[in-house]
Amino acid sequence: MTIPKIVILTGAGISAESGLSTFRAQNGLWEGHNVDDVATYEGYKRDPIAVHRFYNMLRNKLQDSNVRPNAAHYALAELERKLGSDNVLIVTQNVDNLHEKAGSKNIIHMHGELLKVRNEQTGQVIDWYNDIDYNQNKLIRPHIVWFGEIPLQMDEIYDALLHADYFISIGTSGNVYPAAGFVQIANQSGAKTVELNLEPSLGENSFHTKIYGPASQIVPKFFKQLVSEK
Repeated sequence: MTIPKIVILTGAGISAESGLSTFRAQNGLWEGHNVDDVATYEGYKRDPIAVHRFYNMLRNKLQDSNVRPNAAHYALAELERKLGSDNVLIVTQNVDNLHEKAGSKNIIHMHGELLKVRNEQTGQVIDWYNDIDYNQNKLIRPHIVWFGEIPLQMDEIYDALLHADYFISIGTSGNVYPAAGFVQIANQSGAKTVELNLEPSLGENSFHTKIYGPASQIVPKFFKQLVSEK
């Protein structure tokens, strides 16, 4: 059996059933806040205390005992166990840790992580689970890729896409670049492309296969069938 190389892009839709709100509502707000105020470096420089207060809230919410992986997260972890970490890469736009909690190992957080902070002077990334007091840690910022900043590990992601047999997009809107362009790269490289989503994304026409429904239902079913065919 030839083991396929699979690149999986996950977005907010995979975590929505785990008690986490999707990144932005239709009105452009994130948890009731204007995105320009809490998800740009300019907003951070204008009012760092307010931005830290926002991310402290998100960090605490993520660590609530009611927030836990759902069946879709566990399905991806099981896929990695069956095919091996060298053959399954999760590229997530999410800043939560639910893939890790479910047992996945080979993960790139292209937009950063809520449970990490970064020293602006040295670039050092540190695990962080508590609130941040800006007045005591002026060099520490959330390890989050804000709008206008370059996502993390892009060279690794593009290399994986060029060698993928499958590119599978789960729970993404298709309106945030560069992730929205991954399907085009995968198509040009000859990969089979699949969209698993609650509803069609903006890039639905670029995918060979499209399946719609709640992630906790369609993701386990799809991967069970995929593995059985190999």
